[in-house]
Amino acid sequence: MDKAISASEANRKFSEVLRGVREGKSYVVTSHGRPVARIEPVEAQRRRKAKAALLARIAKQPVQNIGPWTREELYDD
Repeated sequence: MDKAISASEANRKFSEVLRGVREGKSYVVTSHGRPVARIEPVEAQRRRKAKAALLARIAKQPVQNIGPWTREELYDD
């Protein structure tokens, strides 16, 4: 879960924020109570982009009706 941090606090504690990001934490930077930026590990950004790309690709594929499955077909060895 992202921790909210004000822009002024993020500025004062930037080294601490970066240390937290290195440890896997994410922050939402707010300005006057409104979210303006997200600071997170690079891996989280890559995962989010990959997920969005996969979902977009799946959304473009046509739905195929393959009929109902039997319990035996689901658990076929």
